[in-house]
Amino acid sequence: MSVSLRLPDDLSERLNILAAQTGRSKTFYMLEAISQHIDDLEDRYLAEQRLLDVRSGRSKTHSIDDVERDLGLAD
Repeated sequence: MSVSLRLPDDLSERLNILAAQTGRSKTFYMLEAISQHIDDLEDRYLAEQRLLDVRSGRSKTHSIDDVERDLGLAD
C-alpha cells in the first residue's frame, strides 16, 4: 500500500537529519513512529468507547472488591 504524507517543514527537516545521521530511511522512521503511536490511539479509542457505554448504561462496572470476591480472591 502506498500513502502520501505531507509533513510540516520543521518536522520534515528533523526527519531528514535523523535519517542522514543514522543511515536509515525516512520511511523507516515514519513506520516506527506510526507503529508505536497506533497502539496508544487504539487504547484511547477503546477507553473512550467503554466510557460512553458505561455512561449510557449499555455496560456495567464492577468494583475490585466484587471481582475479588467472585473469583475467590478476597481476604
